[in-house]
Amino acid sequence: MDGIGQVSDAAWFMAKNRDARGFTKDGGYGRMYHIAIVEDDAGFAAQLQIFFNQYQKENDVPFKISVFHDGAEILEDYRPLYDLILLDIEMPKVNGMEAAGQIRRMDSDVVLVFITNMATYAIRGYEVGALDFIMKPVTYYTFTMKLTRALKRVKQRDRQQILLTLPDGVKKLETGQIYYVEVQNRLLHYYTKDGEYVVRGTMASAEEMLAPYSFVKCNHWYMVNLKHVSEVRNNTAIVGGYALEISRRNRTTFLKALTEYMGGTS
Repeated sequence: MDGIGQVSDAAWFMAKNRDARGFTKDGGYGRMYHIAIVEDDAGFAAQLQIFFNQYQKENDVPFKISVFHDGAEILEDYRPLYDLILLDIEMPKVNGMEAAGQIRRMDSDVVLVFITNMATYAIRGYEVGALDFIMKPVTYYTFTMKLTRALKRVKQRDRQQILLTLPDGVKKLETGQIYYVEVQNRLLHYYTKDGEYVVRGTMASAEEMLAPYSFVKCNHWYMVNLKHVSEVRNNTAIVGGYALEISRRNRTTFLKALTEYMGGTS
């Protein structure tokens, strides 16, 4: 168990305002994107910031920009808070390729885009799961094409993730990895393939956040990911190997949701 935390405000806003496809109710992006620019050329870093400012004005997409002048700077006390990292490959202390490798070991979800003036370097970027690369010098048109593609990847990731704030950091959870959620004394226990995580919260908040991802209550205390229901025995659901009681009150709703889910995935 990783300790007691809380569901982050950002994750709660995203989940509350997304529909089942992952878009916000107003059709827009719906949240601020945290971008890191890792570039030792101060002039080029400033140019990228101007491009980001122009893009957010034209597309109503809010950005929070953090600038680092070397790979060593972003690696210092790194936490998986960024949606997108732009990494220059050639930097004096820790180059972009090395920094990306270390980032990937700590953060498997962040979208990486390399900045380079040599195409041969860009090819190596795919070894660390980079989405794309930007060749120097870059025009605003090319920048918008690359950024739009990167934001689409971020949105695809967001559709299936929630963010838990734990005492020792932040944990991104793929909704498909969650077996079920249990509430005890205003604490939510997330039982997942990787273990158990405990955060402060109510079942009502968890239900509203996870309902788009086929989570349904089988009783007052448990909310189940229908994806992991392997069997129903009388008044018991087998979920990821756990036996969970189906209450009389929730039985009809639960079985109906399970039948519809199985029919939709067949």
